[in-house]
Amino acid sequence: MTAASTPLADYNPARTQAKPTRMLSLDLLRGLTIGFMILVNDNGDGRLAYWSLKHSEWNGFTPTDLVFPTFLFLVGISTVLSTASRIEKGASRRSLFLHVLRRAIILYLLGLVVNSFPFFHLHTMRFYGVLPRIAICYLIVATLYLLNPGWRSKVVLMCAALVGYWALMRFVPVPGFGTPTHQIPMLDPYANLTAWIDRHIFSASHLYMKTRDPEGLLSSLPAVATTLMGLLTGLWLRTSHSLGYKVRAIAIAGVSSLLLGGLWSLSFPINKRLWTSSFVLYAGGWSLLLLAFFIWAADMRRRKEGEPERGRTPRSAMLLLVFGTNAIFAYVLSELLASTVGTIHVRPGLNLQHWCYRSILAVVPNPAFASLLYSLGFVAVCWLIVYVLLYRRRIFIKI
Repeated sequence: MTAASTPLADYNPARTQAKPTRMLSLDLLRGLTIGFMILVNDNGDGRLAYWSLKHSEWNGFTPTDLVFPTFLFLVGISTVLSTASRIEKGASRRSLFLHVLRRAIILYLLGLVVNSFPFFHLHTMRFYGVLPRIAICYLIVATLYLLNPGWRSKVVLMCAALVGYWALMRFVPVPGFGTPTHQIPMLDPYANLTAWIDRHIFSASHLYMKTRDPEGLLSSLPAVATTLMGLLTGLWLRTSHSLGYKVRAIAIAGVSSLLLGGLWSLSFPINKRLWTSSFVLYAGGWSLLLLAFFIWAADMRRRKEGEPERGRTPRSAMLLLVFGTNAIFAYVLSELLASTVGTIHVRPGLNLQHWCYRSILAVVPNPAFASLLYSLGFVAVCWLIVYVLLYRRRIFIKI
């Protein structure tokens, strides 16, 4: 990883031609995504947390289910903007591919560290996970972009991934169980094709849920479609249309994606743990609408207010930018810190996390609210560490 000390003043919301500079809205949305990801991953008591701060048990959708797909969506956008910028500076496609490969490998290895810290037992090491999925999706999508930067092939591939995944989950018999919708339910938690494949690749000790993994191999196919949706959005942002026109089109695409995802869910339920095709469209719709809002609230409003191209970043944006400009570092930090807190024991049978939560619960006798207060405190600690170590010094870690 390298550290860059480029000032945050390099935002240029006024330009809308095919060579835009860094967009403030993207870092703000990325910061919100990482902040909420840390919040929901580190509840005081995940069982008693508010509904909105937990993943759906199976079929369905909660605000928490939006976090990971939004981050992948932003990975797709950033892939276009960063790669196009490097090409314009004269980088060869070979050097760009080596950069992509190196970055994907680092992300995957960081994922193994996050999954295994602090004990690193090989017999229980989880090879799937959030960062490994990001690494795989980034490698595939960035490579596709380098091979052909056009948008048509990406639309075809995204549709093929969504329809292909549906066909596999709907029509392929699961060995030992039967054909979905005939011998077994369409998305049986245990007897689905995704879970069956994962169990035949890794033993139960390597899977997050022992019988399946929410970031498993087959469900990476629709996750690539999520990243492609972001890539297509990035291509749209580089067109010569006015920023206002782009925002309106993104919002319309968001509403359309929501409707399509909702309709598809009638036969292929929205399910984050299986990353169903309807989930891709439904979550993608919300991601598009959030992006449209942040472009309007940040980039367009700054342009209307006549701020100079290299004007100061608003103080109000700093809360999100601390995480947004060092997203991977913030996520890795939060996961390592959570593992550390979970392994420090105040007394036998009581680790530091549970001790903190119980201390809050003694003052605030509402389990869900006490859990939220613990989560907010954990986010605040991570924010302060990132702010002091990196943001205040204008250091931005780039993989």
